[in-house]
Amino acid sequence: MKRLSKISVLLLPVMLFTGCESLGLQEGDDVAVEDRGTIAEGAEGAQAGAQARGAQADRDFQGHPLDDPNSLISQRVIYFDFDSTSIRQADRAVIQAHAEYLAGHGNASVSLEGHADERGSREYNIALGERRAKSVRQLLLFQGAATGQLETVSFGEERPLADGHDESAWQQNRRVEIQYKTR
Repeated sequence: MKRLSKISVLLLPVMLFTGCESLGLQEGDDVAVEDRGTIAEGAEGAQAGAQARGAQADRDFQGHPLDDPNSLISQRVIYFDFDSTSIRQADRAVIQAHAEYLAGHGNASVSLEGHADERGSREYNIALGERRAKSVRQLLLFQGAATGQLETVSFGEERPLADGHDESAWQQNRRVEIQYKTR
């Protein structure tokens, strides 16, 4: 064991020198150190999180939180890509805000109404709308809403938001609407 320690002591300077040499550094070289201001980033992150949840410091809205146009919970439509039930990253903050509201208001309840565009058979679109509504439901449950506060329904292609037979109209029709039944 002593022999191994002596070898380590002798090899350590060699290892350090070769390590610096492999980086192209010489003794006395200045190495740039970047100060990323971790405290400032933390504060910005907290502020961004608060804004994402609709909790802004300079609020002047006096009505019901669900009616506040500056709050994320005023957004009640989640859009989907073609033939997809995946929730977009941008919509996750909206769903989280609704989950927080529902968790804080035990008497509130919502209906999650799934929709699809006109492409596909009627049966397929009903199933796709249902899967989309259940996708939003799962995320709401995961983030704090209770099972009894949520119901899902699918309208398939029967209640389009936009008329038309192009991508612009189809994009608006691939959605889940969050309808508050009780506040």
